[in-house]
Amino acid sequence: MPASRTDSPADHGRIEDVDVSSEMQTSFLEYAYSVIYSRALPDARDGLKPVQRRILFQMADMGLRPDRGHVKSARVVGEVMGKLHPHGDAPIYDALVRLAQPFSLRVPLVDGHGNFGSLDDGPAAPRYTEARLAAPALALTENLDEDVVDFIPNYDGQFQQPEVLPAAFPNLLVNGTTGIAVGMATNMAPHNLIEVVGAATHLLENPEATVEELMEFVPGPDLPGGGIIVGLDGIKDAYTNGRGSFRTRAKVSIESLGPRRTGLIVTELPYLVGPERVIEKIKDAVNAKKLQGIADVTDLTDRHHGLRLVIGIKTGFDPQAVLEHLYRLTPLEDSFSINNVALVEGQPQTLGLRELLRVYLDHRISVVTRRSRYRLARRNERLHLVEGLLIAILDIDEVIQVIRTSDDGEQARGRLMSVFDLSEPQAEYILELRLRRLTKFSRIELETERDNLKKEIAQLEELLGSDVLLRAQVAHELDAASEAFGTPRRTLLLNGGPVQPRSRAAAAAADLQIADAPCRVFLSATGRMVRAELVADAPGGGIVAPARRSKHDAIRSAVDTTTRGDLGAVTSHGRLVRFSPVDLPSVPANSVQLAAGTRADQYLGLSGGEHLVAIVPLTGTSPIALGTAQGVVKRVAASELGNKHDIEIIALKDGDRVVGAAPASDAAELVFVASDAQLLRFDASSVRPQGRSAGGMAGIRLTDGAQVIAFDVVGPSEFDAVVVTIAGSTTAIAGTDAGSAKVSLFSEFPAKGRATGGVRAHRFLKGEDALTLAWVGTAPRALGSDGTTRALPEAGAKRDASGAPLDGVVGAVGTGVR
Repeated sequence: MPASRTDSPADHGRIEDVDVSSEMQTSFLEYAYSVIYSRALPDARDGLKPVQRRILFQMADMGLRPDRGHVKSARVVGEVMGKLHPHGDAPIYDALVRLAQPFSLRVPLVDGHGNFGSLDDGPAAPRYTEARLAAPALALTENLDEDVVDFIPNYDGQFQQPEVLPAAFPNLLVNGTTGIAVGMATNMAPHNLIEVVGAATHLLENPEATVEELMEFVPGPDLPGGGIIVGLDGIKDAYTNGRGSFRTRAKVSIESLGPRRTGLIVTELPYLVGPERVIEKIKDAVNAKKLQGIADVTDLTDRHHGLRLVIGIKTGFDPQAVLEHLYRLTPLEDSFSINNVALVEGQPQTLGLRELLRVYLDHRISVVTRRSRYRLARRNERLHLVEGLLIAILDIDEVIQVIRTSDDGEQARGRLMSVFDLSEPQAEYILELRLRRLTKFSRIELETERDNLKKEIAQLEELLGSDVLLRAQVAHELDAASEAFGTPRRTLLLNGGPVQPRSRAAAAAADLQIADAPCRVFLSATGRMVRAELVADAPGGGIVAPARRSKHDAIRSAVDTTTRGDLGAVTSHGRLVRFSPVDLPSVPANSVQLAAGTRADQYLGLSGGEHLVAIVPLTGTSPIALGTAQGVVKRVAASELGNKHDIEIIALKDGDRVVGAAPASDAAELVFVASDAQLLRFDASSVRPQGRSAGGMAGIRLTDGAQVIAFDVVGPSEFDAVVVTIAGSTTAIAGTDAGSAKVSLFSEFPAKGRATGGVRAHRFLKGEDALTLAWVGTAPRALGSDGTTRALPEAGAKRDASGAPLDGVVGAVGTGVR
């Protein structure tokens, strides 16, 4: 309906009719655009909202560098509010706080001092906290004084601010963002800087790269608090079209809390979930009788040891079953919806992974181009002045005479330009010259500076004239940022499914006894673990033959167990780590794909330099046999393994490590293969079982400089076992010499006594001096370093024959999936 409006006091008495609907529509659109562009959505180039960009720029302008002291946060807020951001101090401080929180950002941009809040509590007031820029923020704001981006006026036109920051790394993908605008919202997950830079450089070198190729570098988000991401389908959707979702789980281990008392230890939580929220939800579920089996919950989190939430389990309840219910009823499992909405040239767009990287790379190419042009112009200007100054120094007496005989500065400048053929800037620079610059040493300095300037100008002109060199420079700077600020991945990715919600009836106490179905756990030759259900109607009750093969489907160990059973993981440090396969990725029984498995070292939480050697059953009667690199052999009785989560099963000497492990009954044979091509096989019965603390006994006698590269157990039923040996040169660069390989029948090698040197297993060709890889077992399959299959020679070669040249480097050998 029409409305009346008086425009101004000067028009008093003049009434103008306005259409209310049109006026409301126009006003709402202006408001919506202001919220979208000026508040809620980040720019796809630097990944920052306006308030965040203004905070970082103003702090850089204030000189709050990492090598200087902190200042009160209230001072930063006041400077930003007074000069750049004409809104309330509360939202400015909230943005500043988030930039400093390590649990919110994967790479924090502000170094906060004081209480900047936690996952459960807010920060202290700005008068109590202090702040300065973190080192990564300098990479976002560097080179602003070199015309790398456009500057725009602030709200009242008194100051200038950058339209976008140069951003030396893809901040939007690395730190993510969240925001609610009018009619739209954005919610982006943080990622690993090293992985994102890898994808960016790959796209820079291969502009037509697909999302699948980029996901080889960025397999999924990397959340600041770690945790576990289950199910990757939603992530692929988000990377393809900008929208998707995934579920995150807490990292939980089952540990003994005392005699006959077990607990769940939570050390990592889903993104932005705090321990107090988890405790509250657990109490609510217990009080509502939706959750049983919980004895108590204790929060032992502190600054020195990090998050540690201890959930005690009542006697008689299965901890793994209780954990499954905790996943369903509490934030120990949470969802994250990805909505990649960002501003591109001022317009909100939903972007996939490829588009996000493309927008950023275009921005960086523009930044490097503008910076190079600026530097080229400055160096040309400086060269022009230096050349003029050199002219003056060469004939300084005449220059002084010209200046002394001039009436004023204007006349002196004109006469210098005329007499010495100088430009006006050169003449002006000479007039301002200090007498101390007229020494012989100054002339040498100027000539050196002139030569350096010419070299730099030539390099800059070459850079600006070549698109290849420009892209290479962008890639080099990205790699530098990755090396300076990158950290290892924190979030474990599991290609399994989340815990599905159940009805109230299904959540009864009886459900705590989850099905303990038979399964087979595989450890691949490339260090991945996966679980496959056993099929009752398969031949022998085993696994149905796979429909196809893929990368990583060579087996190092395979153990039959149950879903909630216990297995032992033997590591190179001589430890046995007890674990349950319930959380391992599950694959279809009719198509065992080990590539779908998870990294064993991440799943078990092994320390740096330690790797998984084998998985072994803990319920059998056969002792566990181990062989070390220094030729020590040991069998550990099953009764010695106990029930502890982590035990030492061999006392290793300094510098020694376990190279192989497997169950070995008295009827089995133990096999050592040394780097000097000696193989020794002997009866397992000659090695008496020992306790956990024992150091073993002599297995194979090694020559000087040799070490054991393979230790295997051959059972009495493995009549078709073969020995695979691969020889090469120890002086060749790793990964460059494919070497030669030989496959011989195991029966070709005579048995010898324990602690002897064995027999020769491979004759070296010219240029070969050692075995680089060996393996003993059935149905061998060789893999390259990228997981692809490598062809091996046919079995049947003589035990001491030479090998046949390989078509590629072999990184691992195992048993093919059967």
